Amino acid sequence: MRQTRNFSIVAHIDHGKSTLADRLIQKAGLISERDFHDQLLDDMDIERERGITIKSNTVTLPYRDEAGQDYDLNLIDTPGHVDFTYEVSRALAACEGVLLLIDATQGVEAQTLAHLYSALEHDLTIVPVINKIDLKAADVERVKEQIGSDLGLDPDEAVLISAKTGQGVEEILKAIVERIPAPAQRSAEPLACLVFDAYYDSFRGTVVSFRIVSGRLEPGDVIRFFSNGATHTVEEIGRFSLKHKPTRAMQAGDVGYLIAGIKTVSDVLIGDTFTHKHCPAEKPLPGFKEVKPVVFSSIYPISSDDYPALSDAMEKYKLNDAALTYQKDTSIALGQGFRCGFLGLLHLEVAQERLEREYGQSIIMTMPSVRYRFVLSNGQAVEVDNPAHFPDPVQVRVSEEPFILTSIMIPDRYMGAVMQLCLDCRGVNSSFSYPAPGRMEIHFDLPLAEVIFDFYDKLKSITQGYGSFDYELIGYRPSDLVKLDILVNSEPVDALATMIHRDRARTRALQICKRLKDEIPRQMFKIAIQGAIGSTIIARTNISAFRKDVTAKCYGGDVSRKRKLLEKQKRGKKRMKMVGQVQIPQSAFVSVLRTQKD
Repeated sequence: MRQTRNFSIVAHIDHGKSTLADRLIQKAGLISERDFHDQLLDDMDIERERGITIKSNTVTLPYRDEAGQDYDLNLIDTPGHVDFTYEVSRALAACEGVLLLIDATQGVEAQTLAHLYSALEHDLTIVPVINKIDLKAADVERVKEQIGSDLGLDPDEAVLISAKTGQGVEEILKAIVERIPAPAQRSAEPLACLVFDAYYDSFRGTVVSFRIVSGRLEPGDVIRFFSNGATHTVEEIGRFSLKHKPTRAMQAGDVGYLIAGIKTVSDVLIGDTFTHKHCPAEKPLPGFKEVKPVVFSSIYPISSDDYPALSDAMEKYKLNDAALTYQKDTSIALGQGFRCGFLGLLHLEVAQERLEREYGQSIIMTMPSVRYRFVLSNGQAVEVDNPAHFPDPVQVRVSEEPFILTSIMIPDRYMGAVMQLCLDCRGVNSSFSYPAPGRMEIHFDLPLAEVIFDFYDKLKSITQGYGSFDYELIGYRPSDLVKLDILVNSEPVDALATMIHRDRARTRALQICKRLKDEIPRQMFKIAIQGAIGSTIIARTNISAFRKDVTAKCYGGDVSRKRKLLEKQKRGKKRMKMVGQVQIPQSAFVSVLRTQKD
């Protein structure tokens, strides 16, 4: 049997994971120079455009060492953005070791620490790698100090590379073979396979990515999933080259894909275990930790006739994105749709773009919100993420909102600006540490609702791109919450309602009213756009009426003739206002979501 190593590359965003994966693929000779292009493993258009990795991707690299021994190196490429940490945790469950990539110019950043802790939780071997050593701003000695002091790893073991030029890539391959342990030899035990990813193919059905922990698998075997008891006959198994490469058999330690005629996407759960039907394993493998969504928004089709197509698209997309949760929802203004949960605002944007591009859906998304908790006067506690279910304010004894502990790493010269940003976002309980000369780490307790909009963009702006942040949920705290209604011509629009802290309500209401004024077309009558808390109006703007020039034919003569025509027009406008219904264009709902920068 050929030697196998299962490893992953983890790092903070923009530290060079995808570039290093490209160099390793080139070194293994999996692709000719003519067919090569950057970001080989990022096969979605949106990944290439934004220069980020969203989905974990797998590839098997053949490698022969100096002694002539052949190895199979299974590389699982992972995202770096804070919204996609669930993809990283799924990838790590299929590995024995990780390459922890650190930028020689930026040093250890917030997500570097987060990924280190994830790797330690899975009890993986960690190989530190210092990237971008070819840049003039590279400070290798300082980064080595940080590896020792911040990460607690041996700085002398760090591999120095430049993924851009290919310098040091051979040393990385040696380090993978020598330091990362081979999978445990458990081929004689009953089959137990961990599902770490899956996607839907319109010709072959559901394609499952899995890691064999114990046992042996061949085409023709009948397998059973632990979560739902469903049985399927294996049609094809294989390894991940840049294209799928079928094989006759796979055994413990191998990573590959499986096609078994699984027709409906809901039959497969990410983190599930499958085994042989006739010789099953005793219990499922420990799965991934449950992913809890933190940002909620409703998705509606632009045309109500497209609801069945959106329903199908959501079901297929859910298989590709295990962190998305959704349930049916209805709105008076927008009809039938889905209430969805996301891990962050970038996750929400990516889901929206992928539904539009890959599944051809034209959709509207409502205002993002977080899940609030209310204790009612009868002692009952309710959790609400949809403004439509906001409890009666008279019955609310305590209202609470989720808080997060943020860890912000910046050069110390930006301390004042970052402190001000956090205080503007209602941050409390600040603390500081100086992990390295010239670098500081700031901790703040922040309300999650303040962070989900454009906190990350603002942080990057004020720190000129040098700031990085990571966060974890720390529970609920009492807060003065209200429901902000938006009224158009005195009619509340449920799709624009939002739950918000009382201090932020007027600013937000004025912002929404101003956006709607720019988007809603003028009518023959005056339209009032108002923001209200209960029966109290806190913001207002008007869209003035069209005014037909009824006096155009009056030339000269008595002024009372003109006045009579104007009075007649006025009476007609009043009558129109009483019966007039305002048509709100779809662009108005989208414009409300945009930040000031957009």
